Amino acid sequence: MSSKIEEAQEHIRQAEKCLKTSLLKWRPDYDNAAEEYNKAATCFRNAKSLDQCRDCLIKSSDCHRQNRALFHAAKCFDQAILISKEMNKLGDIRGLAERACSLYQQHGSPESGAIVLDKAAKILEHSHPEDALQLFKQAVDVVMLEDSTRQGAEYASKVARIMVKLGMYDQAADAIRREIGLHQQVGSEGAIGRLSVALVLVQLARGDYVAAEKAFKEWGNCCDVAEVQTLESLLQAYDDEDPELAQRALSSPFIRHMDIEYARLARDLPLPKGMTIAPKANVIENAAASYVSPNSGAAGDAPKPPAGPAGDEEEDGGLC
Repeated sequence: MSSKIEEAQEHIRQAEKCLKTSLLKWRPDYDNAAEEYNKAATCFRNAKSLDQCRDCLIKSSDCHRQNRALFHAAKCFDQAILISKEMNKLGDIRGLAERACSLYQQHGSPESGAIVLDKAAKILEHSHPEDALQLFKQAVDVVMLEDSTRQGAEYASKVARIMVKLGMYDQAADAIRREIGLHQQVGSEGAIGRLSVALVLVQLARGDYVAAEKAFKEWGNCCDVAEVQTLESLLQAYDDEDPELAQRALSSPFIRHMDIEYARLARDLPLPKGMTIAPKANVIENAAASYVSPNSGAAGDAPKPPAGPAGDEEEDGGLC
């Protein structure tokens, strides 16, 4: 190991010598300096001195950039990303990837820039999802500048799924709509049908039943028969506040086999609470005496028949 370290240090001394200027040497020799730094990086990597390896790669990249060799400068940052992953310094990866992508774009290779963003985002997706989200967003923008709609839809899908994973449902709904628009441009109706299911789930997660129903009406014609039946049952369940019907719809096979973020969203989606009926009040018999009006007579007195007119009695007696 010590021999590799000594060899690397010798390459660094040669690189620094190449960068010096004098009366007879007005301009630094960036080309040879970059090569010496690159050799030093290889020696440090073999010696498992990864910090120094990455530093040499960055210095080599700077020399290539000064020499207008932008593609080689970007490749050095690309290698530095892998070294950072090996060192488990994942917080540095996003910055390295963005610098590499910028150099690739300046060189005229935006596809390579998008690839390095995608590669870095995949490294960060589980441990640093927020950084991965930003890298995928940049990848969408880079490929769309080149009118690569199909590739843009792929990166947009990753953006939407990470947003769902992070619970950013408002932004996820917008991202899914953008993804649907990209698939419309390439005529992929099957993908639009699957995305319409995802959009309905996201809108329900937002607690917006009206937006979920609107999404189904707008894009449901791209769904296959099973998807339409399931979405109709799901929306009917939320409309009727029927948790059992909603659970059956969310347990349908094609929802369980969607991308894992949407499958988990369906699993954790709050079910409608159902209609609650107020219980009947219990009536206790003979709990209190019946009410008797004070204007009425005694309870035992029988009602008297109404007396007829006095004149009638006299008239009857007189006739007898």
